[in-house]
Amino acid sequence: MKEKIEILMREALAAVEACESNADLGKVKVKYLGKSGELTALLRGMKDVPADQRPVIGGYVNEARDAITAAAESKEKTLKAKETEEKMLKESIDVTYQPTDVKLGSLHPCTLVKNEIVDIFTSLGFSVAQGPEVELDFFNFQALNIPKDHPARDMQDTFYLGDEMLLRTHTSPVQVRTMLDKKPPIRIVVPGKVYRPDDDATHSPMFQQIEGLVVDKHITLCDLKGILSLFAKELFDKNTKIRFRPSYFPFTEPSVEVDVTCSQCHGKGCRLCKGTGWIEVLGAGVVNPKVLENCGIDSNEYSGFAFGMGIERITMIKYGIPDMRILFENDARFLRSFR
Repeated sequence: MKEKIEILMREALAAVEACESNADLGKVKVKYLGKSGELTALLRGMKDVPADQRPVIGGYVNEARDAITAAAESKEKTLKAKETEEKMLKESIDVTYQPTDVKLGSLHPCTLVKNEIVDIFTSLGFSVAQGPEVELDFFNFQALNIPKDHPARDMQDTFYLGDEMLLRTHTSPVQVRTMLDKKPPIRIVVPGKVYRPDDDATHSPMFQQIEGLVVDKHITLCDLKGILSLFAKELFDKNTKIRFRPSYFPFTEPSVEVDVTCSQCHGKGCRLCKGTGWIEVLGAGVVNPKVLENCGIDSNEYSGFAFGMGIERITMIKYGIPDMRILFENDARFLRSFR
């Protein structure tokens, strides 16, 4: 019996030493030390050993098991160290390597347009303001003259997060926060993400807006038209013209929709402008006195104008992109064209 145990131990130790991976080692451990392993079978056969020899034979079996277990643990450490070394060699980086084909990336077209718009207005003395995307109902609606029962709320379907919390539907709350925090004169542009439950070729549940606000003494609709006319010429080309059409927004009075001559046909009429020669680009107006008063600004002393536009829409117009969803697909072929 002793000789049989020694032969089994030598076989097991040789098998452990021959293992080249942890997977092989696992199979050896199961073969000799598992519940149905050969060493376990010897222990189960102790009932056939004479009672006076069982302690001695049991001692031999335990010595063999300890020797095999120790050899397996040592081999496991060796194999792990080897695997780590091989992995390090494979994942090493040659910092002296000179690539022959470097593919440069570029900014997303929406980012290019946003940066261009911001640059135009900052060159005119505007500063950039930011605000939270998760907003309070007060800042998003009520302070902007849109109470809970106002029909204008139907114009902006909303992602509500509770009774008073929501994902902002426009960047106008930043205007309110700025007017509450600062005294006039105020001249800001506000780029940022906004959220509305729309999804089709010209709408997205998440899109970007950029708004502008000017509050000072003696501000009129003429000042708004002058600023936007200069903006359109800088963004598109020097021959671009703008026109105002009467509209309605609860936070401006009077309110206007602003059109520019088509950037593709320059007013002659084409597919992009649907033959009209004009394209709607933004909404604007003179700040409603109620909004100024809600923000603690004397509407008898100060007035202002505000405007807002969708960055994706401007991008589509500027580059002739037919479907807004292309801007969110991350198609490398499309994005490379802006490099």
